[in-house]
Amino acid sequence: MNRPSAQSILVVDDNDDNAEIVRALLESRGFPVLVAHDGDQAMALFESARPSLVLLDVLMPGRSGWEVCRLMRQHPEHGRNVRIIMLTALSDWNDKQSALQTGADDYITKPIDLPDLELRVRRNLALVTPHA
Repeated sequence: MNRPSAQSILVVDDNDDNAEIVRALLESRGFPVLVAHDGDQAMALFESARPSLVLLDVLMPGRSGWEVCRLMRQHPEHGRNVRIIMLTALSDWNDKQSALQTGADDYITKPIDLPDLELRVRRNLALVTPHA
């Protein structure tokens, strides 16, 4: 079995432009990045690549980010090791509370402040427990 790249990041966003901006920023900082455009793709990549961090859009067709976050957290092997940051246009306090109750570790509202995104990515990756 192939060992996943150290501290890889899965970006999940149905908007190609948003996903590309985040991917380009993170890759320019040396992070290995995978991109999924819907919840099913996200779950498949989560299972195969076992990323250290997931940047997850909330409002997507099909499986919402809420559902994907719950499913990732329920994963028997990787659910406790991964860090999940929700990325969304939803900025209401109740939405932030829902994200954290669903299992997200952090919450970033759109439009994304790229320096803040990088800071939060680094902060969350520093909290990832290395796999044995």
